[in-house]
Amino acid sequence: MAERETWATRAGFILAAIGSAVGLGNIWRFPFQTAENGGAAFLVVYLVAVLLIGIPALLAEFVIGRRANINAIEAFSKLNRPQWAFIGALGVVGSFWTLSYYSVVGGWVIRFIYATGTGAAFAAPGEYFGTVASGTGAVALHALFMLLTIVIVAFGIERGIELATRLMVPSIVVLLVGLAVYTVTLPGAAGGYDFFLTPDFGAIVANAGTVIPAATGQALFSLSVGFSVMITYASYLGADDNLGADGLTIAVSNAFVGVLAGLVVLPLLFVGGIVPGTESFPAGGGAGAVFIALPTALADLPGPLGQVVGVVFFGTVLIAALSSSISLLEAVVSYLVDNYELPRAPTALGLGSVIFVLGIPSALSLGWLDWFDGIAVTLFLPFAVLLVVLFVGWVMGQEAVDEIRQGTGGVGSLPVVWLWALRTVVLLGIVVVVALNLNDLFLTPNSGYYIVPGPLR
Repeated sequence: MAERETWATRAGFILAAIGSAVGLGNIWRFPFQTAENGGAAFLVVYLVAVLLIGIPALLAEFVIGRRANINAIEAFSKLNRPQWAFIGALGVVGSFWTLSYYSVVGGWVIRFIYATGTGAAFAAPGEYFGTVASGTGAVALHALFMLLTIVIVAFGIERGIELATRLMVPSIVVLLVGLAVYTVTLPGAAGGYDFFLTPDFGAIVANAGTVIPAATGQALFSLSVGFSVMITYASYLGADDNLGADGLTIAVSNAFVGVLAGLVVLPLLFVGGIVPGTESFPAGGGAGAVFIALPTALADLPGPLGQVVGVVFFGTVLIAALSSSISLLEAVVSYLVDNYELPRAPTALGLGSVIFVLGIPSALSLGWLDWFDGIAVTLFLPFAVLLVVLFVGWVMGQEAVDEIRQGTGGVGSLPVVWLWALRTVVLLGIVVVVALNLNDLFLTPNSGYYIVPGPLR
């Protein structure tokens, strides 16, 4: 068997993992999940979910990946628990499924770099989005985004993913900081900051059944937990890496970029007179909200400023989208490369082509895309996380503690605390989220995911 690839540097791994986390989940989903779920109330629950559930679950995936040193499906056989391999398979299928519609949204981003740069999206943003979001044009841009993803993954870990994310992640942060600084100068932005940063704790209690699962799902989605991505990335690590420090760095960086995106998007909405909870906000939010609300807000900026900000914003989103899409494809590619010793480039091309075909319904119908997204976040992701937490907490047990301690130089009782938190608080929290999601999926006809795809919500 050929020698397996590894990260060239620890920083390369951290940036790649941050890149996976800091994707459309933070810049596409997070601001509008926040807008639809009470603003600062959602932000508070999201940050708590990252701390109490996201970070422990992320470390659990790291433990599986590094200890096995192989792809997410074969990892369980390497750990002498082959009967649990379905956990890795569920995550890989989730990555496959998610990338199919994620790539369609990536195609929209490419379209809107052009559409905001020329001003084409400003005259009637809702109508423009409705025209370009589905159809043959959307299929073509879906293909282009998928091709970019394939090319990066085809070059491998060090020369492809690590090199790309070393450039992408700092660019995302610099561009978002620049946009956030500019947004502060705009009249009317204060309403956005107040909505985003002043929590109404009564709203959290009153809407707990909606806000808690939405915020927890967002925390897991934005950290790329539950898709076998972090198992895959950690499998390329050496034994001397500090998993705890790396996990904390990744989670904090991810949350920081999400908050930064909120500090850009939400004030821009208020500047443009688009207030969440009112008729000015796109009905039901959903997949297309950012592509309708942002151009609407940018159109009111003087002179060419709206076009410049639009190009920079959607350019940032494109970089972030690619940094995540390559991780989703790598989770699938690594299985065939490891298990069957297939050449990486043709494997990436073949799997990417199949994913492209799976995404065609989402490119042809907004209802299908919204349904695919709902199934991924409501079904695949929480179940995969639940199984990972059960496996690491109650099956691996002391082995997991030993793995966390490697590369730390001794961290006292913290790994044991993490293990028991995983077995209790994290497990209970995810069980509650799964129960709420199952109710939404199977017992709520107006959820948008009930039996058949519904309209764009």
